[in-house]
This record gives sequence, structure tokens and C-alpha cells, in this order.
Amino acid sequence: MVTTVETKETTPAATAPAKKRTPRGREERSPLASVALHVALLLASAIAVLPPLWLLVTSFKPQSEAFSTDLVKDFTFGNYDHVLNDTEFPNWLLNSLVVVGLTTVIGVFIAATTGYAVSRFKFPGMRPLMWLLLITQMFPVAVLIVPLYNLLASLGLLNQPIGLVVTYLTIAVPFCAWMMKGYFDTIPVEIDEAGRVDGLNPFGTFWRLIVPLAKPGLAVTGFYSFITGWAEVAYASAFMTGEENLTLAGGLQTFVNQYTSDWGSLTAAAVIVAVPAAVIFGFAQRHLVSGLTAGATKS
Repeated sequence: MVTTVETKETTPAATAPAKKRTPRGREERSPLASVALHVALLLASAIAVLPPLWLLVTSFKPQSEAFSTDLVKDFTFGNYDHVLNDTEFPNWLLNSLVVVGLTTVIGVFIAATTGYAVSRFKFPGMRPLMWLLLITQMFPVAVLIVPLYNLLASLGLLNQPIGLVVTYLTIAVPFCAWMMKGYFDTIPVEIDEAGRVDGLNPFGTFWRLIVPLAKPGLAVTGFYSFITGWAEVAYASAFMTGEENLTLAGGLQTFVNQYTSDWGSLTAAAVIVAVPAAVIFGFAQRHLVSGLTAGATKS
């Protein structure tokens, strides 16, 4: 018996050496591309870090060296001592904490309940409501200052923390409600059905079952509401007058204006203002990525 052996024709594709791949399956970069990537990342990092770093350095300089390009020669805490003891900074901090605390708590509650209701229930006017929330984000701050000022004046809320809280809620709630609606869409409806089977009413289902699963989305909502009240300048300057009534954002402007320029105090106050925001970001950062991306897909 004669056995025949079939031979496969060798093709160029079969003989070409396979490209080296990384453990994740991506093609390995060339040395030149790797160097260019690292140089670009280092340059971007330097651009991002230099302004806050220089702000910190300037806060420890005497007033006479504020514009010097040298590092600190005469290290001093005088700017911080002046800000904390000789200005209304403690009052500004207290006003900001009250306004931001109320804005964050109320904003998270309203945005979460609104997002859940729109995600789970069908009711007349649902779509116009969501479009209305979206349209409110299209108006620039400058257009809204005058009508909001007249409205707050007619209600007697000028120079009142609650006036700023209401104003900031009009900024934070519409965006956060849309974001929470997208997040709740990713949570299976079967969880709600299981809650109703166990005898929970809609709010009990939301509070006991859905809220614990929505911590990443709530963290993003809370962080956005916090930053809205902590860093906003235009409304705080227009609706609050008198140094004792200002918030931090409005108070910082008093250090540098057309009459005086106290750059040392301004930089020291700015560093102090940045600390709470950094602390809040540190607590929320592990939830930020998942919370921001969860609403991108619907399960």
C-alpha cells in the first residue's frame, strides 16, 4: 500500500514572524514611540502640577517677593497668620460650610429621588420634565444673575445662606438627576420587584435596596454638588454683600481688587480653600470612575 502525504504550501503570511505582543494582547511599542509617550506624559504632568505648586510656594513668600521667580528665600507663615487672624476668613469659611453642606445633602436627595422616579416609573409629563431639566443647563450664568437677583430680593433671601443654597440647587440638581437616572437604569428592575414581593413600598424599596447599590453614583452626585457650592464665584459675589456675609469664593476677591493687591494673603487663602476639596475628593475618588461611567450603558 502506498501512502501519500499531502504537504501544505507555505505562504508568506505563515512564514512571517509574529509580532511581539504584551501580556494583554496589544502590540509592543517601538522604543521611539515609548519615549515620545513618556515625554508627552511628563510634559502634561508638569503643566498640570506647576500652577498649584507655584501657588503653594508663593503663599510662603513675603509680600515683597510675591512676583519673584526664585524659590522661597525668606520662608514665612505670616500670610497664613494674617488670613486666619486679621481678616473675616473664619466667617467666610463658616458661611461656605453651611451653604455647601445644605447644597450637598439636599441636592443628592432631590437628584437621587428624581432620577429613580424617572428611571422606574412612567407618569404624565415625564419626558417634558427631563427635557426641562436639560434645558436649564443651557443658560449661561451671566444671563441668570439679574432674574435670580430680582427673585431672591422679592423673597427676602439676599444676604441669606438659604438664598445661595436655592441658587446652587438650580445648578446641581438638573445635571445630577440626569446622571442618577442613567445610573439607576443599570440596576436590574428585578431588585425592585423582589422588594415589592417582600412588602416594601416604592420608597422603602428605593431606600433599603437601591440606595446601597447606588453608592458610586451618589458619590459623584455629592462631589459635584459640593464643588458647585464650594468654587462658585459669580452668584456668591452678586447675592451676598458685606464682608461678614461672603463665602470663601467671594471673600478671596477682597485680597486683590482695583485698590489693593495682597497676593501673599490671596495665595495663602487659596491653599486653605483647596484643602477641604482635596479631602472630599480623596474620600470620593474610588467611586468617581465607576459612578461616571455606569450610566453610559444600560443593562
